[in-house]
Amino acid sequence: MPRKRNEMRIGRVVGNLISTVKDDGLQSYKLLIVEYLSPLTMVPEDVREIATDCVDAGVGDIVLVDCDGGACNMLLGDDTVMIDRVACAIIDSFTCYDKKTVTRHCEDGDRMNGMR
Repeated sequence: MPRKRNEMRIGRVVGNLISTVKDDGLQSYKLLIVEYLSPLTMVPEDVREIATDCVDAGVGDIVLVDCDGGACNMLLGDDTVMIDRVACAIIDSFTCYDKKTVTRHCEDGDRMNGMR
């Protein structure tokens, strides 16, 4: 089943995109390479995409990606730049079908990525 265009997805930041020449509207924004994850298994799915960063995410962080261009502009407070994907939250944990997934920090402060 094809994905809807206007949705929010869970993804892992796998890299940064560095560009010495880009549109003036993108000059102040950090660009991330994100691989989307299945919320049930945390296994990568689909292709990797570029997302604008508004939460100072880093490689390895699990993020919530807004895939609606209009909402992206609202999140960034900038309606002059064309953006379709924005990392709008760094996810610490979430629950899906009664299964809790910890993605950032355990209660004892240790870093953990994956299922708990």
